[in-house]
Amino acid sequence: MKKRHFTIPVFIPEAACPNRCVFCNQHSISGATNAPSVEEVTGKIEAYLQTIPSGTEVEVGFFGGNFTGIPEEMQQAYLQSVQQYISAGRISCIRISTRPDYINPEVLMLLKKYHVTTIELGAQSLDDEVLRLSGRGHTAEDVRSASLLIRTFGFELGLQMMVGLPGDTLDKSMLTAKEIIRLGASSTRIYPTLVIKGTELEHLYLQNKYQPLSLEGAINIVAGLADLFVSHKVKILRIGLHPSEGLLDGSSLVAGPFHVAFGEMVYSRIWHQRLFHFLNNPFEDEFGRPGVFHITVAPGMKNAVTGYKAANKQMLLLRYEKMVVSESNKYKDFECCVDIC
Repeated sequence: MKKRHFTIPVFIPEAACPNRCVFCNQHSISGATNAPSVEEVTGKIEAYLQTIPSGTEVEVGFFGGNFTGIPEEMQQAYLQSVQQYISAGRISCIRISTRPDYINPEVLMLLKKYHVTTIELGAQSLDDEVLRLSGRGHTAEDVRSASLLIRTFGFELGLQMMVGLPGDTLDKSMLTAKEIIRLGASSTRIYPTLVIKGTELEHLYLQNKYQPLSLEGAINIVAGLADLFVSHKVKILRIGLHPSEGLLDGSSLVAGPFHVAFGEMVYSRIWHQRLFHFLNNPFEDEFGRPGVFHITVAPGMKNAVTGYKAANKQMLLLRYEKMVVSESNKYKDFECCVDIC
């Protein structure tokens, strides 16, 4: 049986970012104000390790900023703080997130030395106009060259993307996803763009120079992207921002498609689209009675198939007497078996 996996998250907000993107206010997004001390990092690791079930494969993830852009001695201090746990077999490896324009052979050799196995790049888009309007400060070619270098050095590559950025369109988002696949990313994260207080995007929004996606529009776009990624074996680590306190109570959110169950709604939409055609081909027994719709899916997919607030189930019950959902290790991702009787 495959081991359970858990990542201990350590947020380093806006550390070493050379500029602030129009959408970014990481204190509001992550809830973190300052970069943690080494002592705080080890304290967090200890606290998590006390609660993680034995037999779980554990890694530490340094997220939220430009890890490879902070001073080298600080990078080493953070990475060194994890080494005792790796040596003791309590943690298997480290992952970091960083900018594509802060990757070079020297950086990668340092990361190798400290058991970093996965590097996630905040690509956000592979369209140069979208990157420019978003104030990213790097180009699509920077993402491509950094991705090639990361894979050449033997790291796992993760590429994060956003939808609904200034200048973005459905076609551009789809082209970004296809490029992420082509570049050999093994994982991705998909975030809808939100208008957060204290950002340049807030000013653009208040001046009617930027219009965020609607919740429905964002769900439809991301559902299409997620379906594409899964079909090409790119693991989706997260859909939608982690809901910090400022997002949950609305104190940081100005506008945009935020929902605490955004990821669940996306997966529900994917299954809605896959199940819809069964409405046109209902099964009836010899007495004209509607049949039972029995679907078997991969472990963890039962709620998504049933649908957010049971929407998919309610849809099928318009034509079928009953819907039964089972899970089986025989299936993965969006694979399924339908039996109507």
